Amino acid sequence: MSAQIDFDEINRIIKILDDNSLNQFELEIEGFKIKIARNAPAPAAPVPAAVSAPSRRAGDSAPAAAAPRPSEAAAAAGLHYVTSPMVGTFYRAPAPNAPAFAEVGDPVHKTQTLCIIEAMKLMNEIECDFDGIVKEILVENGKPVEYGQRLFSIVPQP
Repeated sequence: MSAQIDFDEINRIIKILDDNSLNQFELEIEGFKIKIARNAPAPAAPVPAAVSAPSRRAGDSAPAAAAPRPSEAAAAAGLHYVTSPMVGTFYRAPAPNAPAFAEVGDPVHKTQTLCIIEAMKLMNEIECDFDGIVKEILVENGKPVEYGQRLFSIVPQP
């Protein structure tokens, strides 16, 4: 006996995705498999608060330069960040024994899957939105992530 799914059921699944701001849904029953995914633009990374400059003590000859804000340091280093579009659990690989989607130093391409974020028992593939080289993976595998949290720093490539 094989599973059947009709157009109305697919529309209900799409409505659930929209109502819960999910990007992907997969279902496999008795040899029938359906995957519904949409490309959603990644949200802008939150701007961190400014870092104040150390105060000058009497006897200092010149004021110390203010420490650059993380966003300024990233811009100076030419880094871009891939951020989490949702709250969930971060996974670097599609399965526990599978290799990671990306490692530090790996070249990555636009639309390439970098990780999975599990939210409400749904696995959401997070894709890179530009070509580049992975500079740093900012989250540990299996750890929770917040909306807008930085996941990867990437050096863009032309």
